[in-house]
Amino acid sequence: MDKRELRAVYKQKRKELSSDEVMKLQERIYAQIFKHDFSTVQNIHIFLTIEKQKEINTYPIIAFLRSKNKNIIISKSDFTTSTLTHFLFENDTKLNVSKYGIPEPEEAKEINVKDIDLVFVPLLISDEKKYRVGYGKGFYDRFLSACKPSVQTIGLNFFTPIISISDTNEFDVPLDVVITP
Repeated sequence: MDKRELRAVYKQKRKELSSDEVMKLQERIYAQIFKHDFSTVQNIHIFLTIEKQKEINTYPIIAFLRSKNKNIIISKSDFTTSTLTHFLFENDTKLNVSKYGIPEPEEAKEINVKDIDLVFVPLLISDEKKYRVGYGKGFYDRFLSACKPSVQTIGLNFFTPIISISDTNEFDVPLDVVITP
């Protein structure tokens, strides 16, 4: 299947997950993250959950990373350019929910993309080569392309990767790791 078809299928599959199923899937993902070695990274970018999309709740991951004294970085989305701007997410950072349902920082310190060591990447589905299908605007492919070459990437996915996404291209950035339940 191509990205458009996969996007529709996996948005629907995620929509059909019950609250109990989401909780169980999240717990299995958290267990793996909490065992992961984060000793080589300091500045960690993570997406904030879009609740209406039934994305994984990233706040327990953020709390865990803060307990390890990591800097947490979040983004604001610019839908006219399909780009992200990155900000330090401190305990007192105020958030506003955008018209797209994305929690975004208000009055936070901007962070240079080249200072990011690891990125947690949202996705709908990935394949065995660690390519991903997101919401289709290219925000994360642009973002990851601008990061330093040594940046680490971890995708978080409720579903088992498929064999192959049929229409990957030179702009698609494969992930280093995909964590599934």
